[in-house]
Amino acid sequence: MPQEQQRYRERPSRLPGAVVWTWDAPDHPPHKPRSVLPDGCMDLIWTGGRIVVAGPDTHAFQVEPRNRASCAAIRLAPGTAPVLLGVPAHELRDHRADLADLWPSAAVRRLTDRIDRAPDPAAALERFALDRIADTGPPDPRTVAVAEGLRRGRTVAATAAEAGLGARQLHRRSLAAFGYGPKVLARILRLQRALELIRTGLPYAEAACAAGCTDQAHLAREMRDLAGTTLGAYFAPEAGDSEAAANSETPQPSGSRTTA
Repeated sequence: MPQEQQRYRERPSRLPGAVVWTWDAPDHPPHKPRSVLPDGCMDLIWTGGRIVVAGPDTHAFQVEPRNRASCAAIRLAPGTAPVLLGVPAHELRDHRADLADLWPSAAVRRLTDRIDRAPDPAAALERFALDRIADTGPPDPRTVAVAEGLRRGRTVAATAAEAGLGARQLHRRSLAAFGYGPKVLARILRLQRALELIRTGLPYAEAACAAGCTDQAHLAREMRDLAGTTLGAYFAPEAGDSEAAANSETPQPSGSRTTA
């Protein structure tokens, strides 16, 4: 596991809420797939001379060993990528797509050439994101407030009221900004809160309650539904790098059909 952690590196981005990360693939790929858990984010990933967009996941995405090439990426906070890309998040839900399939090929070619030539591809990708947001403007403050409220464990109803949005309006804006309805985003962020607490050493039952689950059994069900595994299996030493990063590393489509 220490070796896997060294291969994955991340740092806070200058873009609010974003994280810049890199993955240095080993000479000999692992034999087992790697499970990437949903986190509400979307990633732009530079790998093999192309840029891949990792859409918002509603369930764990399995990265096959053959697809685990070295890459540089920026993980964008919920609601940011649709503004940056000009594509509603629900169109990319549970999907990995080449940026060339979403944008004009000439624009993508100029961008990939610039990143290819950069001494630090991750920094070049971050620079692109910063410049792009400067042109498009930031995400809608109300959707940012919704994501922040749900991240802090507020109920969907309370979050909607604080943002001044009705139920239908909230759902419509959430689909475009996050890729799914607010209840799905709330579940995903709650699971991530629980996992972070467990990583600090908190027992499963205490982490479940602190994160907003009814009890440990509730957290276990959410883990099975959203992650496709158990807490014990996820945190087992042999799981290694399964918790390294979300929404990363592979250009292959997930094939999921789950919706909010």
